[in-house]
Amino acid sequence: MNKYMAIDNSASSPIDLLIIGGGINGAGIARDAAGRGLSVLLCEKGDLAQGTSSASTKLIHGGLRYLEYYEFGLVRKALVEREVLLRNAAHIIRPLQFILPHTPALRPAWMIRLGLYLYDNLGGLRLLPPSKAVRLSGAPLKGEYKKGFVYSDCWVQDARLVVLNAMDAARRGATICARTECISAVREGPLWNVQLRDARTGAIRQVAARALVNAAGPWAASLLDRIKAPTTHTLRLAKGSHIVVKKLFAHDNAYIFQQPDGRIVFAIPFEQDFTLIGTTDIEYTGDPADAKISDAEIAYLCDAVNRYFAKPVAPADVVWSYAGVRPLLDDASANVSAVTRDYALEWHAESGLAPVLHVYGGKLTTYRVLAEEAVDKIAPALGRLKRGWTEDAMLPGGEIPQADFANFLMAVEASYPWLGQGLALHYARTYGTCLKELLKGRQTIADLGTHFGGDLYEAEVRYLIAHEWAETAEDILWRRTKHGLHIGETGAGMLTKWLAEKAD
Repeated sequence: MNKYMAIDNSASSPIDLLIIGGGINGAGIARDAAGRGLSVLLCEKGDLAQGTSSASTKLIHGGLRYLEYYEFGLVRKALVEREVLLRNAAHIIRPLQFILPHTPALRPAWMIRLGLYLYDNLGGLRLLPPSKAVRLSGAPLKGEYKKGFVYSDCWVQDARLVVLNAMDAARRGATICARTECISAVREGPLWNVQLRDARTGAIRQVAARALVNAAGPWAASLLDRIKAPTTHTLRLAKGSHIVVKKLFAHDNAYIFQQPDGRIVFAIPFEQDFTLIGTTDIEYTGDPADAKISDAEIAYLCDAVNRYFAKPVAPADVVWSYAGVRPLLDDASANVSAVTRDYALEWHAESGLAPVLHVYGGKLTTYRVLAEEAVDKIAPALGRLKRGWTEDAMLPGGEIPQADFANFLMAVEASYPWLGQGLALHYARTYGTCLKELLKGRQTIADLGTHFGGDLYEAEVRYLIAHEWAETAEDILWRRTKHGLHIGETGAGMLTKWLAEKAD
């Protein structure tokens, strides 16, 4: 049993804050609140990051295309946060340069130059290089693309960003309850009376809380039927889908491709041997849990890269795909692609009644500042006056001097020469300084235990179960890591069997 998993049955007094939703916003709020001295319980009906927060394009970015919709405030906020997050989690976040081939018929060069100038200067560049014009030649692009631009953003392991926030929240006293669903919440004067159900056993537990946060992402609106809380905002759901194919180019830069419909599509190096292509943006009305990529979306993404790459990509080349539903703050835009990616925090604190905060919208890049603003509203109402603290606080594993991952990796290779370069890179990039705990007491490859294929060994599985709330093969292979792309069905079957027989 994960040491952070169980609800403390010995607690007799109300907790300060109950957070519903284990995505990036819920985990970020839990971390910030726990660090300010609040007693916190976070419940998530599935695995952490099981929804939208593991189905992104996996970028920490300002949102270059948002400039066309005059979202200057959002872009500036995101660009500032981009550098904050890179400093504080240099193991799971890394700089990435994007090549933008110029297509005169879609956007004139002066417009792109102006956009990139604003992008470079709205948030300030300290850790990343500025944009520039470049000449393009040869593969993988078609010969007609001679000119282009290069600019900087960052790549992130999105689900791990969620888990690290939850880990830090737990270290600071929060209770993290994955696979625990809120089935009802009723305000009884100054307290919320909340019913939680354990998805594994069906057991129901009553919890009293002084304040409630609805951070259920795309389920935030439907949750209102259970918590009977007022709201003035509405959500608009958009499905974004991605495909993964075998590596399409040898270098480490990504591509951003303009499309005739006004959208953009990325082609990004992924997991050493693959290329990630995405995303679509389609109005969605069903249950977010049922979102799946369609054949039409696969064809759209293949066509998008085939406009630019000399070697065509076909649906048959897709080795993995995923889809997620973005909860967008409805601003009445006619086109879902034009709907703002900013967020709203709706705070209700009527006299004599327990307060509630609804979190609507948002994106990975702005989660930390969203969480800080949320706790700025909540903490004073609960008698906690400590200021925000997360801007300069590294996430677990991120204690890397000057955010210099290259030097950190060299130190790991020197300290653990028996790992070899591939495994050292995987552990360093995935766990940062936390790899010391994973490798504690181990001195040879044999000490890592059962080998499931690729870079997945028993030692890592045990670490994920003990420290990161992992319970199933899917948790391990597709959220905490992407080992699922490398070990195949045989390895996945071995892991599933091992978990059934040996996991604590």
